[in-house]
Amino acid sequence: MTVNANHDAKTAFGASSLKAVFAGEHAWCGEKMMLSSDIEGAVPISDFFGSGGFSAALDTYAASRGGTDRRAVASMWSLYYFSLLTIPYIVARRAHHALPVAARSMTIALAEDGLPRALGLADEGDWSDSEEGDLLSFVMPLVSQNLAEIVAHLKTQGGIAPKLAWNNAAVYIDYAFNATERKRPADGDAWASRSLFSAPHLPDGSANPFLGCLRHEIDGEETVCRRKICCLRYLLPGIPSCGNLCALPAQRKQ
Repeated sequence: MTVNANHDAKTAFGASSLKAVFAGEHAWCGEKMMLSSDIEGAVPISDFFGSGGFSAALDTYAASRGGTDRRAVASMWSLYYFSLLTIPYIVARRAHHALPVAARSMTIALAEDGLPRALGLADEGDWSDSEEGDLLSFVMPLVSQNLAEIVAHLKTQGGIAPKLAWNNAAVYIDYAFNATERKRPADGDAWASRSLFSAPHLPDGSANPFLGCLRHEIDGEETVCRRKICCLRYLLPGIPSCGNLCALPAQRKQ
């Protein structure tokens, strides 16, 4: 999939809306990440986690699914949040556009079942004509301005370990970066996002929370990507397995 970042796209964006950043198979991102003013029922993320909104959302989702394991419910909720945050962010960043993803300035809207429906931004962010950076550089704003804070809430209010939460976020970053890769790395490695899971530190010198979260393994005649830590979805009634991606061998064929 190719993300265009040409002059026409830039002009269109300036004249229209945030949706101009997204194209092709990821056009859906424009319906999931938009200006807060365009989202009905959106509330500040800080208020959502600080006023009991998150706990209530977990209760709503648990009731809709018949789930009794609080960790599994919180983990599944986080999968939706991380997908709405990281995929649009990476897709836009690959199109030379930096979205403002500081949690303190963003809003969230929920679906009827309590899961995240859309995330709102304070403004449309900035275009950049600079050359593409590497994935480690791309994730720095995500980690420092949003993910670290949300992972902490998931631990204190949802009861899931930070390592599990980071692994949940890693899956979507991996997907988005690989799906928008336009050229094969110089070393011929087909896994464009490998560096995110092998580097011990992020560019600012802090420990890399994604280290080891995903790995590629040979399974028969194919190479498969696998998580380090299971997302616990198997504890929720009616939720299908994530197949070969699952960290638990017994769950891969369910």
